[in-house]
Amino acid sequence: MASIVLLHGFTHTGASWEPVVAALPERYRALAPDLRGHGSAGSLEPVSLAAVLGDIATLAPARFTLAGYSMGGRIALHAAAAMPERVERLILIGASPGLADPGERRARRAADERLAADIERSGIEDFATRWAATPVLAGVAPEVAARAHADRLRSRPDGLARALRGLGTGALPSLWDRLGELELPVELVVGGRDAKFRAIAQSMAAGLPNARVHVVAAAGHAVHLEAPAAVARLIAAPQADHERGDEGG
Repeated sequence: MASIVLLHGFTHTGASWEPVVAALPERYRALAPDLRGHGSAGSLEPVSLAAVLGDIATLAPARFTLAGYSMGGRIALHAAAAMPERVERLILIGASPGLADPGERRARRAADERLAADIERSGIEDFATRWAATPVLAGVAPEVAARAHADRLRSRPDGLARALRGLGTGALPSLWDRLGELELPVELVVGGRDAKFRAIAQSMAAGLPNARVHVVAAAGHAVHLEAPAAVARLIAAPQADHERGDEGG
């Protein structure tokens, strides 16, 4: 049986992957943990990259495919760099290697700190509603938005604030200069409505030795939420999708 570890994005939990897991063939064993600061792992400390990589190393089998969305994709890149002998393949959805410019990273860290403080002052219902209105998350179908909102309510504001401080874009080092080290197959999945991350995916593909970009035309940033069957097909049939290089969604 093939194993796949699925890492969720900021404000989500492992439950966000349920539609993808349901669409996978039975030969797959899917592991979708709650990352520190989120859901059932909301009270775990420290919330740091090293701690989360340790959690993944303990949870995962000796060899596995690793998929991640947004924050989870950034963490997946770090995991692949840290344990290349164990990660067989990467599937990154709406993800980036971080910010290469130190000044941009400092500015983002300051912005993340302001947002973390705002989260701590908010109730989870209020924050979840405001977060869903972020432009990059706009345009999803009402039923998808409702599922995402319910998932966000599984977390607490203090946990999400710790996750933003410890795992946010401003907190983690850039991996742009290390992409050439990742020789494993990498599938870069982006939505047709997500222009920002389509451009990032193209830049990443240029730096990775073995990568292809897959555009799911009808989706936005959270492709696995909007088009779970397309993501499941890509996981289950990597060769066919590598040859085609896109999904209609």
